[in-house]
Amino acid sequence: MPLFHTTRGEVVESIHFGAIAIVEPSGALFAWYGDPALVTFLRSSAKPFQAIPLVEMGGIDQFQMTGDELAITCASHSGTDIHLKTIHNLQQKIGITESDLLCGTHEPFDLASRALLRDQGKRPSQNHHNCSGKHTGMLGQAKLLRVDPEGYTEPDHPVQIQIRSTFAEMCEMETAHIQIGRDGCSVPTFAVPLCNAAWGWAHLASPENLPKTRRAACQQITTAMRKYPFYLAGPGRLDTRLIQIGAGRLISKAGAEAFQAAGIFKDAIAPGSPALGIAIKISDGDQANRARRAVLIEVLRQLGMLTTEQLLQLGDIGPILEIKNQRQITTGEGKPCFQLQFS
Repeated sequence: MPLFHTTRGEVVESIHFGAIAIVEPSGALFAWYGDPALVTFLRSSAKPFQAIPLVEMGGIDQFQMTGDELAITCASHSGTDIHLKTIHNLQQKIGITESDLLCGTHEPFDLASRALLRDQGKRPSQNHHNCSGKHTGMLGQAKLLRVDPEGYTEPDHPVQIQIRSTFAEMCEMETAHIQIGRDGCSVPTFAVPLCNAAWGWAHLASPENLPKTRRAACQQITTAMRKYPFYLAGPGRLDTRLIQIGAGRLISKAGAEAFQAAGIFKDAIAPGSPALGIAIKISDGDQANRARRAVLIEVLRQLGMLTTEQLLQLGDIGPILEIKNQRQITTGEGKPCFQLQFS
């Protein structure tokens, strides 16, 4: 279904299609658009779930982890000096080094950090990879499990088996029904129906009915995400800005190929409003990075989550985008073109 379109003059020039699912912790479908049963990969939107076993096994106490260090295990960070220092400190506590990671390398997402590296004639290291915090956490899990970390990125490694089982439980699915691919950083990535992904995020935001240890782990992870949003992403990025602007009422996490997830906490919309999990997929992957952010902001607007002032603060990324040419003459606009259906 059409989610976002661009216009030039009075003519619609391009359309991004996709689907949205919004689910309550009970599993009830609260709102949707398009096909809520669409099966797709969460990519990095699964990172908070991948950190749960680390916390459940006592990793916070064992490694004396701080809140920012826990947040960065859930992150797609921008590679700033602050991110790198935090990851290095956590690696020292766990007793590993950057060379133990198997995530590969890429240039920092943060443009200033990228330019500084080039000016210094340096190449990016594995800790610059946006998934280095997640990989550091996975190596911590291997330590807690007392297993050989060799091949920790493989689907049959004990670390990944435990993560997949945890993810299945959070999304209320049988492990065998989760489809597996290999992510950009080489670990397994999960494909599930959009409504199950949203259900998992609803559990994350409202874990009251989960077992005691799982409930405590979810609360520790979401507290870290709310208190340290800079460590989840970085300067100017959607997840960081939304959590900051939302003042602790929501969490969000982007995934590659235009997947986006968010969790809204109980009473965040209005007194008595339920916790909600949100899952969004832009079908074409949104390589220009214009639709995904605007669609999430519009979803939050339609839910009544964002005030007029908060929408103005996010105005440079959505929900309505002004399109200009090389002379900065306005040629059109991009905007969401959907209306949520409510149960």
